[in-house]
Amino acid sequence: MTPQTAALMADYNRWMNERMFDAAATLDDMALAADKGAFFGSILGTLNHIAVADTIWLHRFAAHEASFASLDALSRFAQPSSLAQPVAPDLAGLRRYRYDLDELIRQWVAELSPAHLASDLTYTNMAGVASRRNFGALLQHFFNHQTHHRGQVSTLLFQSGVDVGVTDLLALIPRLDA
Repeated sequence: MTPQTAALMADYNRWMNERMFDAAATLDDMALAADKGAFFGSILGTLNHIAVADTIWLHRFAAHEASFASLDALSRFAQPSSLAQPVAPDLAGLRRYRYDLDELIRQWVAELSPAHLASDLTYTNMAGVASRRNFGALLQHFFNHQTHHRGQVSTLLFQSGVDVGVTDLLALIPRLDA
């Protein structure tokens, strides 16, 4: 992971989240909350889980010895106590939460340096188990986790008759031959 890759992934994350929420907004509340057998049940439950997991990881990243200034804004985002804890009462509220979180992520990755990414981070998981791992690899996991669950959401949306359209990272990688 490089700072440039982190910035690209933050932009991709924001772009895809906007697309997911635009698509989800075409469905009614019952369709959004219907249990589709996904890991977190419904479209809304899965979108919520992505926001919850991002919030948990950002709180862990805020404990990095670099004391990233942009992560001071995490005080607006309470630390979830479970991976399925609702962070908003409905899609509109979750969308606002997601937008604010994505902006925070974009500001934060702008602070990252190669030295930060090469360092280690010690954190405690939801079960209370401490772990020490490479910070850059954890950041890669952070973005990969989002992509994994957005893939599930895009499938659930498609099964509900909503096509999200292009979801490939390639759409955001600048062409060098144009």
